[in-house]
Amino acid sequence: MNGKIQPLNPIAFSLGPIEVHWYGIIIGSGLALALYLAIREGNRRGLPKETFADLMIWAIPIAIISARIYYVLFEWGYYSKHMGEIPKIWNGGIAIHGALIGSVLTVYVFSKARDISFWKITDIAAPSLILGQAIGRWGNFMNQEAHGGVVSRAFLENLHLPNFIVNQMYINGSYYHPTFLYESVWDFAGFILLMSLRRVNLRRGELFLSYLVWYSIGRFFVEGMRTDSLMLTANLRMAQMISIALVIGALIILFYRRKSGLADIHYLDQRN
Repeated sequence: MNGKIQPLNPIAFSLGPIEVHWYGIIIGSGLALALYLAIREGNRRGLPKETFADLMIWAIPIAIISARIYYVLFEWGYYSKHMGEIPKIWNGGIAIHGALIGSVLTVYVFSKARDISFWKITDIAAPSLILGQAIGRWGNFMNQEAHGGVVSRAFLENLHLPNFIVNQMYINGSYYHPTFLYESVWDFAGFILLMSLRRVNLRRGELFLSYLVWYSIGRFFVEGMRTDSLMLTANLRMAQMISIALVIGALIILFYRRKSGLADIHYLDQRN
């Protein structure tokens, strides 16, 4: 039976010599939906209609570039010998933490230029961001990457997964943990949580900080199961260290902002 299993074709269609990969389509779809939700919520919160569209013109390419740079730097042993592979992000190899760093820096500069609160923008964008991440993980699924260690087919079937997922987890003669799926489900749950927290009317900045805590907790545990982690040392996973730092940093900032009076404005306030 195993010999008959064929992986899903990572190429959606071809336009002459140009191959369009499912990876790019899925990532692009996640970005488009995230942008739509952010623009709609930004309008509700009193931001100019063009705010998020203008922001994304800068944030999307910077996030992609920073995500790729981050990944390449930690895999420099390979890419230093295969320089032509560096631009080929359609083959996989972008790091969410790199994208996050680039995006946050872009939002900070943009918010200063537009005289809009950095925290207001990031609070509005937080649910969109984690939803985009949840969708984007399915690009890893199509590429058969970002998986965990070896498991049995029976293990996967006991998770009540549909056959197309079970079969796609059959890679080079073995079945693997669908860690892309674990993280995607965690992120979808985070999206529901953040959308619910909007109604609580948290103080400004706390929705985005809640995103950092939620995502980082999930990423810490999922990363521990993966076999393709970027390593800081021989035994230390970079994503886990960053996840711990983000949880601690977000909580410190949250309590500091409350204690110092910097978080007196609430999410539903219309002020910029």
